[in-house]
Amino acid sequence: MAQAKTGSILGDTIAAIGDILGPDLADLTVERVVVGLFFTGVKLSNGVAGACATPIKTIPEAVCCPSSTMAMPFPGKMRGRPAVALAEEALSPHGIRRAVGIATLNALAEDCWRRRPHPGVELLTGVDAFDATKIGAGERVVVVGAFVPFLKELKRLRQPFLVLEQDPATLKGDELPFFRPAEMAPEIVPQADVLLITGSTLVNATLEDLLALARPEARVTVVGPTVGMLPDAFLARGADILGSVRIAEPDAFLDLLAEGGSGYHFFGRSAQKIVLSRRALSRPASQAA
Repeated sequence: MAQAKTGSILGDTIAAIGDILGPDLADLTVERVVVGLFFTGVKLSNGVAGACATPIKTIPEAVCCPSSTMAMPFPGKMRGRPAVALAEEALSPHGIRRAVGIATLNALAEDCWRRRPHPGVELLTGVDAFDATKIGAGERVVVVGAFVPFLKELKRLRQPFLVLEQDPATLKGDELPFFRPAEMAPEIVPQADVLLITGSTLVNATLEDLLALARPEARVTVVGPTVGMLPDAFLARGADILGSVRIAEPDAFLDLLAEGGSGYHFFGRSAQKIVLSRRALSRPASQAA
C-alpha cells in the first residue's frame, strides 16, 4: 500500500488508508463482491461495505468473449483476497476492475472515517448534496455528467445550467438545449460559479482535470456512491462538498445490486445519503469565496 501510485485522488487515498489503518489493514479481507448493472459493491471481513458506479459501457464485448477477459477482476476468486490487493485495482486501466477497486477503497475509507474523522469537514447525514450546495439565484451552474436528480432539480427551480456529457443520448429532450460535449470542458468549466460533478468521473479518470479547470472561487460538489468518505485528496484539489453514501445494511445493499437495483431502491433502506462539507474556516485563503 505504501508503494501505491500517488499524484491522483485514488492514489493519494490509497496511501492515506495505509497510513490511517496501519498494521490492521493486513487483516482485512474481501467477504463479498457484486458487480451490478448500475453499481458495484464490496463488503469486507469487518462488515463494512463500499460502492462505485458500474461502468458498463467499458465492456467491449459480451463477457464471454475472450477480448473482455481482462475487463473482469478475478471472477470466483475475490472472496478472501486481501482488501488492500483489491483496492489497488482502483488504479487499473480496465473499467470494471477499476470499479471493484474503488468500491473496496470506499469500504476502507468508511473504516478510516470511523477511526479518524477529518477535523476540517462536517458530516451531515440524510442530507442531499444538491441542497448542501445552496445554489443562489443568478449563479452560473455547470453539471458534469447527466446526473438525473440534479438535472431534475435544476429544471424545477428554473435555474439556468449547462451540462457536459460524453453521451447526449442520456439526456431528455428538454435538457438538450443545455448540453455541451465533454470535450468543451476547458471552455465551459471555468465559467461556473457552481460546479456539480458526478463521482463517475473517478472511474473514467477525468476528475482531477475537471477540478483543475475550476476557478478558485467556484463552489465544487462531487456526488455519487463512487465518492468515498476519506475527503483529503478531494479537498486538496478544490472540492468543497462530497455527496456520498453510507451503507447501513451491507448484505441487503449487495442483494439489491445483484438484482439490478439503483439508488431509488437502496436509499432510505439499506443505505443513506451523507454529505461531507468543508468547514468554512478550513478553506485556504487562496480558495476562499
